[in-house]
Amino acid sequence: MEIVKTADGSFTFFNSEVGEHYHSKHGALQESKHVFLSSGLQYFQSKQDQKSVSILEVGFGTGLNYLLTAEYCFQNQIKLSYIAIELAPLDLSMIIRTENLNYVSSEVREDFMAKYPQALSKRTDTVSGNLTIKVIDVADYRSEGSIDVIYFDAFAAIHQPEMWTEDVLSKVCANLKTGGVFVTYAITGNLKRTMKSLGFSIEKAPGALGKREMLRATKL
Repeated sequence: MEIVKTADGSFTFFNSEVGEHYHSKHGALQESKHVFLSSGLQYFQSKQDQKSVSILEVGFGTGLNYLLTAEYCFQNQIKLSYIAIELAPLDLSMIIRTENLNYVSSEVREDFMAKYPQALSKRTDTVSGNLTIKVIDVADYRSEGSIDVIYFDAFAAIHQPEMWTEDVLSKVCANLKTGGVFVTYAITGNLKRTMKSLGFSIEKAPGALGKREMLRATKL
């Protein structure tokens, strides 16, 4: 693992085994804010205006998506239920090296540092709701309860094609609620066709810095 400073000053890791960065080199922080928080959760909230929200993330990685989401929910008094699938979770010491914890309040930061190890083995109460990190292969995931928003943040299909198959996407989306939102930084013809076949309406949303478009899909 090599730590890399991205264009917006935030840090990410380069995974040499996969041949991919955990976040965009054009800006880890801006990508996470744009693709997942703004285009995912905040977009969903603009349509539903709920005081509780359930999120499934594929690819917990450095924890940046979770931290920004937990901070948003904490500040806006939204109860967050967050499930992440991560086969190879990073040590807390590595997450600290990314400086992601600097982007959230002391309440969320200290809570995460205390609760992260426990969340790797069971559902854990947090200051914003609860967090569960399932240390499993995504192909083995079985959904538990209804999901409002899916953050699909797997490594790119060119490096991990097995993460983007119709079978995997079908399992991940199985319990997404009607009106629920699926977001990812990627957009390909194959992905659009797959999501349409799974009963989603497809939107080409503006991409984060360095990408012209991203995919947002709403379950019909």
